[in-house]
Amino acid sequence: MNSSQRDSRLTTLMNWAPQVLGKGLSFAPASADASFRRYFRITQNTNTYIAMDAPPDKEDVRPFLHVAKLMQAAGVHVPTILAEDVIQGYLLLDDLGTQTFLDVLNDTNAHELYSSAIDTLIKWQLASKPNELPQYDKALLQREINLFLEWYINKHLQHTLNEQQALTLQQMFALIIERNLAQANVFVHRDYMPRNLMISVPNPGVLDFQDAVYGPISYDVASLFRDAFISWPEERVIDWVARYWERARDAALPVPNDFGHFYCDVEWMGLQRHLKVLGIFARINYRDGKPKYLADTLRFIGYVRHTAQRYDELRPLLKLFDQLGMQV
Repeated sequence: MNSSQRDSRLTTLMNWAPQVLGKGLSFAPASADASFRRYFRITQNTNTYIAMDAPPDKEDVRPFLHVAKLMQAAGVHVPTILAEDVIQGYLLLDDLGTQTFLDVLNDTNAHELYSSAIDTLIKWQLASKPNELPQYDKALLQREINLFLEWYINKHLQHTLNEQQALTLQQMFALIIERNLAQANVFVHRDYMPRNLMISVPNPGVLDFQDAVYGPISYDVASLFRDAFISWPEERVIDWVARYWERARDAALPVPNDFGHFYCDVEWMGLQRHLKVLGIFARINYRDGKPKYLADTLRFIGYVRHTAQRYDELRPLLKLFDQLGMQV
């Protein structure tokens, strides 16, 4: 979408919003994410609102509306839908504020903030039921992890794997996905990380949930504690994952009885996500012209290498990373 098309959509949005809110509105950019969506903060006297612009040829707002209802029913704090125009791709939402967890996280407040994130995640997972959201199945997990080969290795590194390397990578992909699919299924936010959690009352407000699926129970835990934009020492991560596991078990969620088993699940699920994100961040740069995400790829290389070093069956993946020069 070129700039004139985007400006045209903003003009249409500025004509639509007053039909819902009335006059005296001012618009300012609120945020833009890694997709084609963008957000504007609307001010009217002392009130503020958020408008979502989702070009219908690129983004469908209906999953957002559906998941928002599911989350509200689960007791999760998400934006209230004030108005919608599904055909044009516009939503009007209440404003959950300007500070994300990522904005404020530090050594002092991390325990309190992550504790609230854990409690909210458990509420979401307890609402789980099959056939309500798309299945996070083998085909989807495979499509996602293949982004690493297509966009990071082939496009970013400009490297074509030889026959043995290609076989090794596919064997590693198959092993990772097999471990992922062995887990119990629950509702999965799919991007449950500090940048999508807002400082609000009640805490947190949850955003960016439109891609939710029904899949492995450890996925959102891996997203939360092995984040794209902030890293923590492993001892703290283990402590937080253990706190989640204890609360999940007390809530009768389908986590393994052994914590060590569950932590392995989190690590193997994290591998799928880390490899996928490496591909996505490269794609965002080369396809969408958003280069800032590439700076965080080293973090994910570190995550992958750290996990691969812990499991003998992942040694071939570590060797492949060495051959590709993927060091931290």
